[in-house]
Amino acid sequence: LQRFLAHPESVNETYLQHAYFALSFSVAMFLGAIAAFIHAILPPLFQTTTRRIIYKLHERINNRS
Repeated sequence: LQRFLAHPESVNETYLQHAYFALSFSVAMFLGAIAAFIHAILPPLFQTTTRRIIYKLHERINNRS
């Protein structure tokens, strides 16, 4: 059990806090991937969406307490 909880504790989070953080990242990355895929087929659409998502995720990681 301690091994299971070691990582969340190492970033000062409970298991549920860490699960929420990781799942919210997963959803954002998934949406960014969909936007990039659509942009690849239809270049006028979602021109900056994936970049904005990446910047926001980068900021969240760097400002984590």
